[in-house]
Order: sequence, then structure tokens, then C-alpha cells
Amino acid sequence: MRRPAFKSCCPICGGRKVSGKTTFSVDLGFGVVIVRNVSATICDQCGEEWISPDVARKLEKLVEEARQKKLQVEVMAL
Repeated sequence: MRRPAFKSCCPICGGRKVSGKTTFSVDLGFGVVIVRNVSATICDQCGEEWISPDVARKLEKLVEEARQKKLQVEVMAL
């Protein structure tokens, strides 16, 4: 089966990409950072998620701040 090559189609399963929210988490070794309500593009069929470069930069900044605080658990919303 051939998959469509449109930007609105999932490259993994061919499903439709839709705007939504996700939860991002990262294990820092000494603690965990969890960010809820992260804007993402999500496949409505397989659930694969993509975040924009702008959102990725915000997440990197939040993770670096948590790393500097050396907190065991940091939960926040974007």
C-alpha cells in the first residue's frame, strides 16, 4: 500500500495529522521534568506526536531551568 506524501499525513501510518496537546517528560538522572498541555501535531490513527521548533526551544529552556534547580520532580504546564 502506498502512503500519501502530504504534510498533513503521518509518515508512519498514513493517518491524518491534527493539532492537539501532549505531555512531555524527560528523565534527568537525578529527577524528572513533566510538562503538560504542550502544543503538538498528533496522528489521529497511530498517536505519533511532533512539536514545532518554537515549542522545542521553550521545552529546552524549561528543562535547563529544572536541571539548574536540581529538583527531583518538576511538573508544569506550557
